Amino acid sequence: MSSSSFTDSPTDFQTQLARYAELLVRTGVNLPQGGKVNVGGPVEAAPLLRLVVRAAYAAGATDVRVTYHDQHLDLALYEDGTDVAVGFVAGWHSAQREQMVADGYAFISVVGDDPALLADVAPTRVAARSKALARAMKQVSEAIGGFQVNWTVAAMATPAWAARVYPHLPGAEAVARLWTDIFKVTRADTPDPVAAWDAHLAQLKRLTTLLTGKQYRALHFRSDLGTDLTVGLVDNHIWQGGGEAAKNGIYGVPNLPTDEVFTAPHRERVDGVAVASKALSARGQLIEGIRVRFENGHAVEVSAERGEDTLKALIATDDGAARLGEVALVPASAPVAQTGTLFLNTLFDENAASHIALGRCYPTNVQGGEDGKTLRAAGGNDSLIHVDWMIGTPGTDVDGLTASGEREALMRGGEWVI
Repeated sequence: MSSSSFTDSPTDFQTQLARYAELLVRTGVNLPQGGKVNVGGPVEAAPLLRLVVRAAYAAGATDVRVTYHDQHLDLALYEDGTDVAVGFVAGWHSAQREQMVADGYAFISVVGDDPALLADVAPTRVAARSKALARAMKQVSEAIGGFQVNWTVAAMATPAWAARVYPHLPGAEAVARLWTDIFKVTRADTPDPVAAWDAHLAQLKRLTTLLTGKQYRALHFRSDLGTDLTVGLVDNHIWQGGGEAAKNGIYGVPNLPTDEVFTAPHRERVDGVAVASKALSARGQLIEGIRVRFENGHAVEVSAERGEDTLKALIATDDGAARLGEVALVPASAPVAQTGTLFLNTLFDENAASHIALGRCYPTNVQGGEDGKTLRAAGGNDSLIHVDWMIGTPGTDVDGLTASGEREALMRGGEWVI
């Protein structure tokens, strides 16, 4: 399908968009008869969100709530608001979400913000706001991250985002090209996206089962960009990827797209150098050329060719922000990587390359990790942030290190060999 095909064949586009909306409901959160769901996204995503609402009610939903946000209102706050306003978060902001979690609502989040809209805002103001929101939403973040309810994150091709990703294309063509890529990597361009996902999830399940059974002591990354990193893993770790059964027993897919399998690093057992293979879009800033050296789990040397202040502000958020909370393996041939596009959005870019994440770990990556003491004793990390950044390349080798000191090949040249 050419980049202009959506303009030429609007019916085909609407058909794929409707399939995509159904995919978010049926595969993303797997909404059951009588379920409740909160759908959120940027105001520009209204056409998609309306279809998601219809798909949810068609699936038998009892209640569908919609929450829109406007990134330009954030820009107004940063540019014209006082420091007090930047740091203020109303109590109802988190209380509403906490009540939804308690009532069993699933969450569908659609992303599509302009990745560079806040580029000229002082990083200190963005950091202050991000930290205040993270503190206010910590209970909700932990509940959703711990799969108390089903959730999924997907994307909408908005004009501002498309213009950043494809600056060489006119506006309408850029949006059409972005939709083409979104439909491709989420398998929404197939005749039966749900069936396509069932087959893909089976492969990810094979990998997570195998890796969990291995119980490697650590992973060793070596890349052609200079990464030479040993990531110790938490005790009794669990590998996840693809789908996940929430505490309510409903199986869903948290990220669309997803090609990763991931687990939790030990917060004190990461050593060596990690060099980013892709730029990171975080807090409205673009961070490029990241290089971090770890000792005993802690980031002791941090640099970036662009956006270094933002990166350092992230790492200074709290004690756990300078340690790792996730390590993920992604083949270099994954659909997102095959597009050859830097999407400037972690949902997509993390599925193009193996990656690590600064900050909070997922308790579901540790046996019994829902208990805070168990999670801590196993080596899990806690923080207000969780920021993924990519280190994998087509020239990356990954080995699993066993408890007895043996080395077993997992990836060669960025591809699975198991």
